[in-house]
Amino acid sequence: MPGAVYENVTKVFEGGADTVVAVDDLSFEINDGEFLVLVGPSGCGKSTTLRLLAGLETISDGEVRIDGEVVNDQKPKDRDIAMVFQSYALYPQKTVRENMEFGLRMTTELPDSEIVDRIERTAEMLGIDDLLDRKPNALSGGQKQRVALGRAIVREPSVFLMDEPLSNLDAKLRTEMRTELQQLQDDLDVATLYVTHDQTEAMTMGDRIAVLDDGKLQQIGTPLECYHEPSNLFVAGFIGDPSMNFLELEYDRMDGTARGTGVSYRFVDEQRARLENGLTGDGVTLGIRPEDIEVAESADPTTVEAEVEVVEPMGKENFLHVSVGDARLTASISGEYVVDEDRTLRLRFPQSKVHAFDSASGDAVFNRDRAADQLPPAATL
Repeated sequence: MPGAVYENVTKVFEGGADTVVAVDDLSFEINDGEFLVLVGPSGCGKSTTLRLLAGLETISDGEVRIDGEVVNDQKPKDRDIAMVFQSYALYPQKTVRENMEFGLRMTTELPDSEIVDRIERTAEMLGIDDLLDRKPNALSGGQKQRVALGRAIVREPSVFLMDEPLSNLDAKLRTEMRTELQQLQDDLDVATLYVTHDQTEAMTMGDRIAVLDDGKLQQIGTPLECYHEPSNLFVAGFIGDPSMNFLELEYDRMDGTARGTGVSYRFVDEQRARLENGLTGDGVTLGIRPEDIEVAESADPTTVEAEVEVVEPMGKENFLHVSVGDARLTASISGEYVVDEDRTLRLRFPQSKVHAFDSASGDAVFNRDRAADQLPPAATL
């Protein structure tokens, strides 16, 4: 049974003429023991979606279920959930122990011995057992975050809700805490809904990720499915850093070539068949990831001429920001190569690694051929 279910959930904020649909007919499941990451740009409805499950916002339409029970009208304290906020929300006058036990004493009738046992076990798990008598002003940011997590864990809920819990930490600590959160969730094996705008967190932490835009679910799948097989232009452009490159072209059905300013690209027969059936008009948006672009020695139907505008050396790789016709693209090449700005390069877009989208609808017509990337069985890692 899924840990939590959203079924055709809509949330409308009424404000006279300024009525806003924050969540629009949203349906998905969070499986028991699954770490599901809800990701999208600011204002897309991520936090509202989480707050609907927590009971902090009322549902305009649809149903939310936890462990099979409809909880639309239940108070937050009766939903068997635990939430970790973006701010640590610790009581400054209370010790770590008192912060962790406060919710249990207020909402349960557990005996003192059980409360003490839960706190000590959780504190040891999080590595804060030596901090139980300190107050928050004597803790570092990472320690405060562990206390906030501990306060949620001791409740032993059916569902964990986490609203950008790492956003207040520095970059190095965020990386460390990402790993710790993954290990912790594996140990607890509890359904978890994690909200973030950081796609790195989404890609590295989630069993599955759900991509939202303007209150609507764009795609839900494993991180690699969303990265390599985006369902539309929004997902393709949002997932990945640097993001996917796009070229707006016109498709010639006679010869299977797409053309634009300074660009002419030939598709293979299988791709042509997909384009013939998938395009609503003649507009096709060609997409390719920066790391899939190759520097070519000679011209062919898959190469373009590019003017290098900016070079960003990153150490193991260089990001080349180039102009191709009237488009601006980013290519990633090995950091061993020295590339001067203001020079012209010939770049290849391998046919097995390009994506195509219907320019009118934004829907994917085909994605890259992942079968071409598979290692032979003897070399599988």
